[in-house]
Parts: sequence; structure tokens; C-alpha cells
Amino acid sequence: MSRRLGVFGSTGSVGVSTLDLLAQARARGAEFELSVLTAGRNVALLAEQALAWRPERAVIADPTLQGELNERLKGSGVRVEAGEAAVAEAAELRLDWIMAAIVGAAGLRPTLAAARTGAVIALANKESLVCAGPALLAAAQASGGRVIPVDSEHSAIFQVLQPECHARLKRLILTASGGPFRAWGRERMAAASPREAVSHPNWSMGAKISVDSATMMNKGLEMIEASYLFAVPEPKIDVLVHPQSVVHSLVEYEDGSTLAQLGPPDMRAPIAYAFAYPERIAWDAPGLDLAQTATLSFEAPDPDRFPALRLARNVLSRGGGAPAALNAANEVAVRAFLEGAIGFLAIAETVERTLEAMDSRGELNGTLSNGSALDFALAVDALARTRAAEALAPSKTRNAV
Repeated sequence: MSRRLGVFGSTGSVGVSTLDLLAQARARGAEFELSVLTAGRNVALLAEQALAWRPERAVIADPTLQGELNERLKGSGVRVEAGEAAVAEAAELRLDWIMAAIVGAAGLRPTLAAARTGAVIALANKESLVCAGPALLAAAQASGGRVIPVDSEHSAIFQVLQPECHARLKRLILTASGGPFRAWGRERMAAASPREAVSHPNWSMGAKISVDSATMMNKGLEMIEASYLFAVPEPKIDVLVHPQSVVHSLVEYEDGSTLAQLGPPDMRAPIAYAFAYPERIAWDAPGLDLAQTATLSFEAPDPDRFPALRLARNVLSRGGGAPAALNAANEVAVRAFLEGAIGFLAIAETVERTLEAMDSRGELNGTLSNGSALDFALAVDALARTRAAEALAPSKTRNAV
């Protein structure tokens, strides 16, 4: 039977890679119907994708762009909708497989909505797990659905972690490329430009996640995700810098065995695995030539140059609203950096000041008992953004001077 699919965040780097992979799968005989495409503001690319794939509906999150999308898709038969509520409503459709690739906390509501429908969710939206991981996974399980991670690190663990040996797990080891500033000193990092920060040495990604890679906040968020996805406590999760990005993560057991998943640094590989699971599909995957690679090197991350890892460990241990606050504060700080309002090192500093301010006010405390997981996460998210803006004010002033 043909599966009904949806790609949420189709114009981002993961969304574009997903559509490329789906085109290859269809050319090789895979049967499916692409029913939904959604995007944030890139109306031109969304319209181009919709004309190529002819989904049932195309949704643009920015409602001011509905008119333009209508005009571009006139006569195509594609239903046009707009607004964040419309994105969430599209996620409530009876789809069999969903790529959740909306960047940021904006992906939280539609991903949770999809989890309640019983769909298989290929999860590329970190924030859904960071802000409401236990609730998301519980909703998927209750509905008969499944969450399959698409981050290369979590996909690697998902592929090699043996459920029957979970009790004998010693630790999960997430690998990190180290980003563009792996060998930079703090003085040089302080003067880093947004252009330098988004120039990742191995991966082709969007601006926000590229900056997260440069600060290693992406790895901090991935530690939180891994803890929720694989039911592993913080002390059993480590990070190892691996500049070649060939070993995507490792699983170490108590008997001394360490299992790793290797592959080229191409997001289509974990997307293909999530699409075909529990099978595997052929695509034009670049071969992994270890003889050509020659050397695989590893090193411990520097906690002084990359304090985001420490911040993430702290919020994971604390729980409650702390992970959601970390994520929101980071989004605000990264945006300020990309806009040139603050320096690179001020990103982690802003996140830390935000967490300290919220902690001193008791704003990180709370449970899900007085409301839904979504309401709780969104409330913490909104409050953290306010506190982050307050924390940014002195940094913006210094940067302007």
C-alpha cells in the first residue's frame, strides 16, 4: 500500500535533502503519496516544491505570505493554507510518515500533534525532544506511532543499540566535528563573524544549527535528546570530538565492546534509514573509502572554549523547565549573533545569564500536573525568551560601543 507522507520544514536543509531522497526512492519504485509540504517563510521554494510534487496542501507558517503562495500555485490544485495553527492542523492529518524538520521551538506544536496520530515521525527537530521529550515519546507510544531520530548521532545510536543489552550499557558516546572553531583560541573566537561561524567544515546545514555546531550547543542539545530517546541518565552520556565526521556515534557496553556506526557526512543517510525502517533502501549514497580517509582522530572537547556542554549537562540533571529554557535562550542569543548585535562568545554567556536569572526567580520549577506538556513547554519557552532579551541588553550595548 502507498504511504501518505508529509515534510514539515521542506525548504530547510533537512527538508530539501528529504525531498531529494524521496525522489530517488520513487525513481527506484517506492510507492508513496506526498500529501503535505510546510515552510516558514521561503514562499518561492515552497511553491517550486509544491508544483513539482503536487501535494494535497502546502502550508506557509507566515500568514502574510499566503497571498503570494496562492498566486504562485494558482491552478495547480494544491490547497494553500497559512499560519502556525494551519501547520499544526496539517500535522493532525492521517499521515503514515512525517519528516519533522521545522527549525526551533516552532516545531514543537506540530510534532506533538503528529505524535498523537500514530504516524511514524522522522525527527529532525531537536527542540521537540529537548522541550517536551517524555511527553512526545509517550504520545507516540500511546497512539501506536514511533519516533525515529534523524540527527546523524542519534540515528547511529538507534542503529547499533541492542535493546536486549540495554541493562549492560556503559555509556553512549556522541561524536562532534568540533565545528569551524575546533582549533581556535578564545581570543580569536571572540572576534568570529557570523560568516565564519556558519562555514561548517563537513556538513551543509542552515545558519542556526551551524552556529550551534560552532558553539557545540548542538551537542549539548543532543545529550538531552539522547537521554530521553534511549532512557539513559546524564552521567552515561559523553561527547567526543571527531573532526572527520565518519563515526557518527558509539555505544559502549560493560563487557568492553564498543559499537559504532560509520558513514559519509550526508544527512540523506539517516533520512533514508528513517524512511525505510526497519528495512534499508538504495540511493546514490557516496561510498565510504576508509583507505582514502586514512586517519580517524578523536579528542576530548575543551570545556573552557565550549561552555555550552556544561550548561546542557546542568539542565539535563535539573530537568523540569530547564531544558526548554536553555533551548529558548540559545535561539534568542544565536539570532542576536547572526544579526551582528553580540559577539560569538556572548551566545553561551547569554544562555547562562538567562538560566541564572530564571533560577533565582524560581521560574525553572514546575511540573506537567497543572497543564499539558505543550502548554508547560511553551510557557517556559516564552519566559526564557523574555529573560534572554533582558540578558542581552548589556551585551548589545557593549557591542554597539
